[in-house]
Amino acid sequence: MQCYSFIKTITILFNFLIFLCGVALLAVGIWVSVDGQSFLKIFGPMSSSAMQFVNVGYFLIAAGAVLFALGFLGCYGAHTENKCALLMFFFILFLIFTAEVAAAVVALVYTTMAEHFLTLVIVPAIEKDYGSQKDFTQVWNSTMEGLKCCGFNNYTDFENSPYFKENNAFPPYCCFDNVVNSTDTEACTKKRAEDKAVQGCFKQLLKSIRTNAVTVGGVAAGIGGLELAAMTVSLYLYCNMK
Repeated sequence: MQCYSFIKTITILFNFLIFLCGVALLAVGIWVSVDGQSFLKIFGPMSSSAMQFVNVGYFLIAAGAVLFALGFLGCYGAHTENKCALLMFFFILFLIFTAEVAAAVVALVYTTMAEHFLTLVIVPAIEKDYGSQKDFTQVWNSTMEGLKCCGFNNYTDFENSPYFKENNAFPPYCCFDNVVNSTDTEACTKKRAEDKAVQGCFKQLLKSIRTNAVTVGGVAAGIGGLELAAMTVSLYLYCNMK
């Protein structure tokens, strides 16, 4: 009985923290989505670099909503000993855990297939929106600057984009070396892009992940362990409720 009470208390506290995290993410996500410029003012001179955060407002809202629901269900179910709420908490967490495992398997085993699928989706989007849609263009500029890469595959992804049609040149990131040279004002022509042969962002991202494989694996294992622990505890409480 003492073990049950202890686990119940820990579960309530843990899920209350998840609930608060969900509320915080929801608040920030809504703020960023509704009034991004006001949000960026707190960064001062760093606002140009922080601009990429404005583009993840909806992601923050979605993540916050999931955490909000999970925290509420887990906290409410444990506190009131409501089997239905605990079962829903377990089921949602199980779905998230299964999706994460499936994504990891696809990333490890079907990298080539994933690259082909993403190419079919992302490259047409670049050809349609890069240079004409401000937010889309800003996201790609931030990505290419941060990863020192060009396009999804390489510079050829931009050949039919509005940016290329307007400037008759590729984005400057496609002509940079490993260190971005902000003083380089020469247009990024096809000849220069071919000579520089800057890697595509997908390959660069894979390289970064492999370089930091231990850290990425540790974080993923930690998250998976917490999810398994939460599922185990909720199932324990469910089975031991009268």
